[in-house]
Amino acid sequence: MKLFFVLLKNELKLNIRNMNMVIFAVIMPLVVLLILGLLNGTKPASDGVDYTFMEQSFGALCAISICAGGLMGLPLLVSEYRERKILKRFKVTPVSPIKLLVVELVIYIIYCLVSLITLIPMLMIFYKGTIHGSWLAFLGSWLLTMISTLSIGMMVGGIAKDTKIASVIASLLYFPMLIFSGTTLPFEKMPEAMQKIVSMFPLTQGIQLMKATFLGLSVDNIKVPLIVMITVTVLCTGISVKCFKWE
Repeated sequence: MKLFFVLLKNELKLNIRNMNMVIFAVIMPLVVLLILGLLNGTKPASDGVDYTFMEQSFGALCAISICAGGLMGLPLLVSEYRERKILKRFKVTPVSPIKLLVVELVIYIIYCLVSLITLIPMLMIFYKGTIHGSWLAFLGSWLLTMISTLSIGMMVGGIAKDTKIASVIASLLYFPMLIFSGTTLPFEKMPEAMQKIVSMFPLTQGIQLMKATFLGLSVDNIKVPLIVMITVTVLCTGISVKCFKWE
């Protein structure tokens, strides 16, 4: 266990020095929160509802860090470590490649957690936000969204032949989901035809799940996202374990 925490400490330092995830997973959600706050303040999301636009968008804000870590950071890092023979070298050390991958997963979970912890007080203090549902249900939906997205990233990083291929696949996943899943453009303001298309994105379903649990919406509204997230997690984890390439 001591060896695990030493490795976690060193890998986290290297990751922070790179600054990519600090910017895109921690700072970017806060910037989007501030921009949305300037545009919408504390006004209701729509007529006849008791929650504000900021509260309605909170799940999408949390998904920005999840998207950055799971669809861009993790797959690129895993493929880079394989291409540079780092995973291969760890096979002859007391630190197994599996332990290294677990450490990387924990690092991206930490980024998502830090983002969540910084967004909550900002929403509550500056925009009088409050949860209308259950914190336990929301945290469960946040955790499921994060795990399912990280499983996609691990699958991409695990089976891509090199960093270039991983980068192409990661970009094809990251940018469409970042723009159209509801993290930056509000899902509710998209045309109905576009909503039907982007609903096929796993991250879109995750955002809808977090939205439903945060706002305390009807249970019927969370069944589909719940099924999609669990299915994606199981499938991607299974493919990652079966097809993962160490070198």
